[in-house]
Amino acid sequence: QVLLVESGGGAVQAGASLRLSCAASGSTFSNLAMGWFRQAPGKEREFVGAISRRGHYTNYQDSVRGRFTVSKDNDKNVAYLQMSSLRPEDSAVYSCAARYTTTDWYYKDGYDYWGQGTQVTVSS
Repeated sequence: QVLLVESGGGAVQAGASLRLSCAASGSTFSNLAMGWFRQAPGKEREFVGAISRRGHYTNYQDSVRGRFTVSKDNDKNVAYLQMSSLRPEDSAVYSCAARYTTTDWYYKDGYDYWGQGTQVTVSS
């Protein structure tokens, strides 16, 4: 069982930066590929970005590519989502997710474990 706890959300103005953290416990973190997702009110949850188990590979949704960066620290058991140049349309509840994998690759779906989420609100 993997427990994921997000932190770092908040309310900011457009153009600001935020870094979300996802602390994991209950598993060997280096065996986990990680993903970040978001869900705005009235919308479906959408993929934001993902990182491979060893952190060598990343992938992003087109709307955040170049502004958001996913990383993971396998020594500290933490994954991060660094968000820059935030826009009002980035406002949502952001959740991290994890899945076991034997390959060093990223995934857009198929996650088995989810955090509770953290709210990000961007005002114009």
